[in-house]
Amino acid sequence: MRKKERPSQKTIAITLGYSISTVSRVLSGKYEKYRISDETANLILKTAENMGYIPDELARSLKTNKSNTIGLIIPDIANPYFASIAKIIENEARKFGYSIVLSDSQESSEAESESIHLLKSRRVDGIIICPVGSNSTDLKRIIELNIPLVVADRTIKGLKCPFVVSDNYRGALEAVRHLVQMNHRSIACIQGKTDTSVNDERVRGFRDAHAESSIPLDEKLIVGDNFGKQNGYIWTKIILKRNPRPTAILGLSNLISLGAIKAIFENGLSIPEDISLI
Repeated sequence: MRKKERPSQKTIAITLGYSISTVSRVLSGKYEKYRISDETANLILKTAENMGYIPDELARSLKTNKSNTIGLIIPDIANPYFASIAKIIENEARKFGYSIVLSDSQESSEAESESIHLLKSRRVDGIIICPVGSNSTDLKRIIELNIPLVVADRTIKGLKCPFVVSDNYRGALEAVRHLVQMNHRSIACIQGKTDTSVNDERVRGFRDAHAESSIPLDEKLIVGDNFGKQNGYIWTKIILKRNPRPTAILGLSNLISLGAIKAIFENGLSIPEDISLI
C-alpha cells in the first residue's frame, strides 16, 4: 500500500486555486499585512485543518533562522530535583511559544559534550545547562557562536554568561552551624560529584563551619563521589560501623540523604534520637 503523502502548502494552494505565496502568508499569520481578506484566510485555515496539514518547522527555521526551541541539558533526569527544574523550564518556555529539547548528560562530561553538539545541529535558539564538571570549552564555544546560554544550579569559573544558582557555601555553613548548636561534635559529610561548583562550595562551607567552631575536622568523615541515592546508602553503612560513630550526617543532595535514611533505618536506628541528618 502506498504511503499517504503529507499535505503541503502547495497541495492546499492547488486544491483551492490560490498561489502558494497566499497560502504561506495565511498559514504564517501574515494575511492582514498582505491585505488578504478574512474570508480567504478562514477558507485556507479550515482547508489546512481538514487536510491534516502540519507546518514544516525545520524548513521554517532554515528560512527564518529561528527554531522556537530551547535546548536543556541536565545531569540526571531520575533525580527529582532536576526533573522539577525541567518541568518548570518547560512550562515557562511554553508561555512564550517555545518548546524544549531535553538531554540527560547522566553526570558524564562526554555525554554532555555530545548533547551540546546535538543541540547546536538542531539550531536551537538558546541553551540552558546544569553542567557536569568545570570544563568550559564547549560552553565558551556556544557563547562565541552567539547562542544565548544560561547556566543553572552549578557555576563554572571564568565563564561569562548568566547564572541561576543557590548559595551552596552558606547553605552548608548554616547546616553545620545548626548541628554544632545542637551539641554535635562528630559530623560526617557525604558529598556528591567532586569538581562541581555545587559540591565544592558545600564542602567548603562544611570545612569553614568546623574551623569557626573550633571543632576538629576528621578528613576521613568527608566521603562519597556522586549525588545518587546509592552513594548515600553505601557510605552511611560504612559510617555507622565506625567506633565511635558520628552523631550527625550532612548529605549534600536530596538523593544522598534518602540513601542515608534507608541505611540508618536498616541498622535499627532512629533520626534524630540515634543520629541526626541534614
